[in-house]
Amino acid sequence: MPSRDHTLITARTVLRPFVEADEDELLALFREPAVRRYLLDDEQVSAEWVRAEITSSRARFDAPGTGLWAIRATGHQAIIGFVGFREFGDPPQLQLLYGLLPLYWGRGLATEAARAVCDHARRELGLTEIRASTDVANEASARVLLRLGMRQVRTTADGAGGTAFYVTEPNVP
Repeated sequence: MPSRDHTLITARTVLRPFVEADEDELLALFREPAVRRYLLDDEQVSAEWVRAEITSSRARFDAPGTGLWAIRATGHQAIIGFVGFREFGDPPQLQLLYGLLPLYWGRGLATEAARAVCDHARRELGLTEIRASTDVANEASARVLLRLGMRQVRTTADGAGGTAFYVTEPNVP
């Protein structure tokens, strides 16, 4: 359920929009080799990049719209991942994205958090279609998207091994 500050709560997570106080934890998350491998094409990000992402995300929430949430396990303060929406491409398209620290992989948390933000975007913003993309080699991310009711619509040859693009199936809640 969303709160006035855009906090979302799932069975096992608390999702809060990025804030400046998250900068150090987000920097460590985005620098984690297993997280940045597919998400950032293995690029090392700077503190300035993280600050820009926080600022951009907050502006999207204020628009009103939707930005990026830090994922915390229920009852814990440490950030274990992120989930939300950001524009990519030319022309820009709003896309779902997410990432978790490796310690939390394989538990269904990415699917749980992504489902919560997709439900929020449908309910609060009236989105009827959710889009996402992932590196072709990122099979775990593709499985999350399929569990969310998405289907692969195309593949491009860009990046290290290509990019697969997904969209929600019609009438999938």
